[in-house]
Parts: sequence; C-alpha cells; structure tokens
Amino acid sequence: MIHAEGRFQTPKGAAIYYQHWQPESSPKANLLIVHGLAEHSGRYVNLVNYFVPRGYAVYGLDHIGHGKSDGTRVYLERFDDFTGPLKTYFDLIQGWHPGKPVFLLGHSMGGLIGAIYLLEHQDKLKGAVFSAPAVKVSDTVSPVTIAIGQLLSGILPKAGLLALDATTISKDKSVVEAYLNDPLVYTGKVTARLAAEMLSAMQRVTAQAAAIRLPILLLQGSADRLIDPGGAQMLYEKASAPDKTLKVYDGLYHEVFNEPEREQVLKDVEAWLEAHL
Repeated sequence: MIHAEGRFQTPKGAAIYYQHWQPESSPKANLLIVHGLAEHSGRYVNLVNYFVPRGYAVYGLDHIGHGKSDGTRVYLERFDDFTGPLKTYFDLIQGWHPGKPVFLLGHSMGGLIGAIYLLEHQDKLKGAVFSAPAVKVSDTVSPVTIAIGQLLSGILPKAGLLALDATTISKDKSVVEAYLNDPLVYTGKVTARLAAEMLSAMQRVTAQAAAIRLPILLLQGSADRLIDPGGAQMLYEKASAPDKTLKVYDGLYHEVFNEPEREQVLKDVEAWLEAHL
C-alpha cells in the first residue's frame, strides 16, 4: 500500500489538505471519501484497509475548517466552500488516473455535501455511496432553534450553536475513545453559519433529489441518534435513479463502518461496487 498526501489552494487562498492510499498495481477504480462534520479524512482506515488490498485507490480530503485544512474550525462562509474543493480534488484524481471510474462515498455531513455535488457534477461519477446521509432536518429540532440559528448566522456567524454527542457514533467504546482523543477531531460547538448552510443544503436536496440519476447505495443504521435516519429513506424515495439501493442495518449506530458489525457493511459496499465497475 502506498500513502501520499498534499495540499492545494482554494480561490480564496485556503490550503486544503488531502491524502490517498494506492494499491501496488494500477487501481481498478477510485473511491473518493467525503468525511462528516467535525472529523477528518484520516478516520476512514477501516475502508482503506479493506478496499486498497482489493485493488481500489482511496482518496480523502479535509474540508475547510476541518482536520489539517485551513479555516476557522467547523465554519465556512458558503456551502460552496465544501463542494468547490471537492470538485478540484476530483479533477486531480481524474488527471492522475485518466479513464478510471470514480465512486463517491459520503458519510453524514459528507453525504449532504455529496448529494449537493451530485446535483452539480454527477455526470462524471460512476456511482455514489451515502452512509448515514445528513440530508433531512430532524423532527426533534424545533422551529425556534432553527430560527435562532439563522439569526445568529447573520449577526454572529462564528457563535457556537450545538455540539455532537460523541457517545452515539458507535457501539464500540474504543471508537468513541479514539474520537474524543483525536487532536484533529473538533469536539466544540458547531458554528451558527455552518448550521444554517447545512439547513439550506438539506432543503435543496429535499427539493431537487429527483434530479439524481446516478446509481446510488444508501447505508443507514436503524439506531442512529446523530442524524435523522429518515434522510436515507427520503433520498431513496425521491432520487429518480433507476439503480438505487437502500440498506438499513438493525441496531447499528451512526458510523456503520466503525461498528462491531462493520465487516458485513464493507462486504455489502464491495459487492455493490463490483457490480457497477
């Protein structure tokens, strides 16, 4: 396995960190990971260790305000600050491996970023896998909270609004401990601007999901308490893709690739990828 890393600059001058893992021989396909809120691309070693020995190249970048990339933590000015660098990285991958298929894999907020990306650039991808996609506003979030967040986004955009409950990411306590002790993971409150931009993106995905025609695989743990599990069902129902699959894993938490039952999830993803090569 060959590991490499680098950085590129956004038009606004922010340095975006990326890394990739390659098999010893030419990859049969490329897997582009889009990580979730407050985390980073280095947390996907289970995917790397599973897919690289099977001939896939795995790519990941740290979103602006995340991991080793520049920016105020968990903050951005516009949602395009996520999707723009993703397009730049995708273009780099195509240049490194011309003609090789690229599959997008987005987790949680990365699923939201990935869904927006599909609305704009799906024609160049081979398919997309969404794990616990954060594409639906939870029914437990009150209209008052939403209104306060939108107000703060305008007047105090960097104000902390809410924090994630790390104990709900996985049933595996070692995963939770590693998350909490990871210096590249942000455990503070999410900024009002990011929360408002995510809300706007969720509304766009809900309204425009029918435009998604690309083959998609949706993975969702039934016991997920970090995002609304109904988001995966919504995306499955609304997407017009004739080739779409929804897998709900009974009792699994938010990070299905980091659960004790992850081997079955990884096998399911592999089977789907192989069927779409």
